[in-house]
Order: sequence, then structure tokens, then C-alpha cells
Amino acid sequence: MTAVKLWWAGARPRTLPAAIAPVAVGSGVAAFQSTRDYRATDLLIAGLCLVVALALQVGVNYANDYSDGRRGTDDPTARVGPPRLVGNGLATPGEVKRAMLVAFGLTALFGTPLVLFVDWRLVFVGVAAIAAGWFYTGGSRPYGYAGFGEVFVFVFFGLVATVGSFYVQALTVTWLPVVAGVALGCLATALLVVNNLRDIPGDTVSGKR
Repeated sequence: MTAVKLWWAGARPRTLPAAIAPVAVGSGVAAFQSTRDYRATDLLIAGLCLVVALALQVGVNYANDYSDGRRGTDDPTARVGPPRLVGNGLATPGEVKRAMLVAFGLTALFGTPLVLFVDWRLVFVGVAAIAAGWFYTGGSRPYGYAGFGEVFVFVFFGLVATVGSFYVQALTVTWLPVVAGVALGCLATALLVVNNLRDIPGDTVSGKR
């Protein structure tokens, strides 16, 4: 593969709709429930949310590739599925880690206007989301190896992404984005479960629950 195709494959593009959907739904609900005309600034805010969500998803994917590759979880002799950058020797761990840092950096960069002009408390949401992305398979005790990955995916790619996209445009929280967030969280969790069911044999060997 060319370098562009290599890193595009490493970003796992098939997972990106899981980042797009909650932003689209949260923004749609905000427009539906708005008591004023939907303005260009709302579209700008929705666009920032979309870039943040996509950059975060790509960052998580690179982080997962890096950590699982270092741990030997992505051993190509035991694993079924698309090739992984580190596990299949397509890129060095250092290169994948730098790609992860760039993606997480873009998450913070495009999230900064939301913090500065919408609500400064969003910085805690951003930090928590990036930390959750790293500690899924990174660190000394990754929660993804203890069977809690689905919980965090439900929270961040369901509730947080949907309700957050609604909040930054409506500046309030109602029941509708919460219900929608639950539905999208279930879909995101289902995607992860399908992936994890496929990986059970290899994960069992590496001690990943």
C-alpha cells in the first residue's frame, strides 16, 4: 500500500460512521427543538463537533493499534480480520504513536473554540474523552482488557457525543437527546461487540476479556 492508503487503513474508516452519527443526531435534535432560527454559527459549531468526534475516533483507533501491537494482542498468526499497523509490521510503534498524538491534538485544537466561546467546562469532557481513548488498551491496566470497553463506548460515543452536540448548540439538555444518545450508544456498543466476538480466540491467548 502507498503511505496514504496505509495510514487511512490504520484509521479504520469503517468505524467513522459511529463518530458521525451522534453529532448528526444531536445537531438535528438541536435544530428541531430550537426556539429561534437555526443560524450559520450553529452550523459552525456542529462542524467543530464533527471534526472533534472524527479526530477522537481516529485517535482511539491508532491508540488501540499501538497498544495492542505492543502487547502482542494483534499477532497476525492468531488474529482474524483487517491488518493492523504495528501487529503486521506495516509501521513502527513510534510512528503509530505519533499518529495517535496528532489525532488527539486535532481533537483538542478543534474543541478549543467550543471551550472558549460556548462553555469552559467542556474542557473536562474533552480531557475525559481523550483519556478514555488512551486507557482503553493503553497504560498498565487498560479497562478494555477487563471487559469494560463496551461501557465506555456507550457513554462517550453514545451519550456524551449526542447530548454534547445538542448542548453546545441549545445550551441546555432535554430528554430527547438523552434518549437518542442511548439508542446511538447501543449501536456503537453493538459494533464493538461484533468486533470483539471475532477476536475472542486471539484475545483469550493474550489475556484480554
